[in-house]
Amino acid sequence: MTLSYDLYWSFRSPYSYFVTKRLVALERDFDVTCNVRVVYPIAVRQPEFFDKNDPLWLPYFMRDIFRCAEFLGLPFGWPSPDPVVMDMATRTYPKEQPYIYRLTQLGQAATEAGRGLAFLDEVSSLIFGGAVRDWHLGDHLAHAAERAGLDLATLDAQIASDPNRYDRAIKASQDAQRLGGHYGVPLMVFDKEPFFGQDRFDQMKWRMAQKGLARREAA
Repeated sequence: MTLSYDLYWSFRSPYSYFVTKRLVALERDFDVTCNVRVVYPIAVRQPEFFDKNDPLWLPYFMRDIFRCAEFLGLPFGWPSPDPVVMDMATRTYPKEQPYIYRLTQLGQAATEAGRGLAFLDEVSSLIFGGAVRDWHLGDHLAHAAERAGLDLATLDAQIASDPNRYDRAIKASQDAQRLGGHYGVPLMVFDKEPFFGQDRFDQMKWRMAQKGLARREAA
């Protein structure tokens, strides 16, 4: 029996990037299906969240993300530009955002096309992989979409035809995320059990093994 889980994932989260290749490998090697549920980052959903953080939060976060990348053997650099733009004068997140809405809607469109996880993998590697600056310019996104088996222009056209529908789908995922048991990303919900954070991947796989996780048969 094929197992399945829901993945709540954000294009601004380095931790979402860190777990994605393991999720791709899991689906490749085992009889399991990932139900991608892209959500907007917490800086968009709850911008006041960061106002309440202890001063130690940011320096630890910055140390941890580079350590995680090194531990996992993944290339990493803080994205340029940041998918969520901050007003540096006020240290607030403006409502008007030039990148994150398009990225998240593209993730939803890719998911509806049946290539969601592949698209998340390619685009997060582009944004967080450290090899490309100005990931939003030129044909970087188009090539990432192509590697995922998609055409960027087609996805953009689909979104432009009814952008509100894509936002409703994203909002539905955000509501389902909280029902799943957490507000952060990456959140994986398997058999109604939430696993929050890239470091909970092994625990989720362990739980799946208890539920009959089986390797895919060789072609």
